[in-house]
Amino acid sequence: MEPLQDVQSQWDDRRLAIDKVGVKDIRYPIVVKDRSRGTQRTVASINMYVNLPHHFKGTHMSRFLEVLAEHDEAISIESMPDLLGKIRERLSAEEAHIELEFPYFVRKSAPVSGATALMDYRVRFFGTLQDGRYRMILEVMVPVTTLCPCSKEISQRGAHNQRSHVTVRLRFRRFVWVEEIIERVEKNASCQLYPILKRPDEKYVTEMAYDNPRFVEDMVRSVAADLEQDPRIAWFSVAAENFESIHNHSAFAFIDSATSQRAT
Repeated sequence: MEPLQDVQSQWDDRRLAIDKVGVKDIRYPIVVKDRSRGTQRTVASINMYVNLPHHFKGTHMSRFLEVLAEHDEAISIESMPDLLGKIRERLSAEEAHIELEFPYFVRKSAPVSGATALMDYRVRFFGTLQDGRYRMILEVMVPVTTLCPCSKEISQRGAHNQRSHVTVRLRFRRFVWVEEIIERVEKNASCQLYPILKRPDEKYVTEMAYDNPRFVEDMVRSVAADLEQDPRIAWFSVAAENFESIHNHSAFAFIDSATSQRAT
């Protein structure tokens, strides 16, 4: 076959390096560790990037897919360093990055009736291979219920509550289960969410939330205080967003362990 011109490898004279270039939103099967079942199979949306030196016009996008296709069964979190190494080698890059976002399923039982079903949580992994060093960040987003302490204090009847998303990111020295992060967030909420609620369960969660009011500030502080005590965790951040039921805006709070300071 007659050789075709490699346009991507042509010289670029603008002298601007690109931090990340690659492919996004590839759906692919993955295998993740599951505390109760050993492993769990799910489907991830995958982004893959490399850095591009200033003198190259473009990168070879098909090579990302070729590397991924070599894992034709399913990729795992354990295989990410090897995957990143192959991406960096195949594309002659100094850095390689991968991002995975996927639903993680946990079987939960309703608090009174015991009705069980699977509940999904959004999990993301960020992997980077740079200067020969592999780094990974785990992100878990946990939906919960929060009830406003101010509303409860000033109202003669009831108090307003809202669905809240609490997002934890962390780097760990030793392995941390996704389920552990979920449990730490849920125990600090006004009440956790359940996939199935019968009438006795609805009464329970309504009263549980009323008895445990939380501001968005309470959420991030309580979760951060828990994470601070875990020696396995090297760094973390906690973000909470309350989708307000009586306002046309959300309430938000954020703590980064690298910048926050506990008062003495």
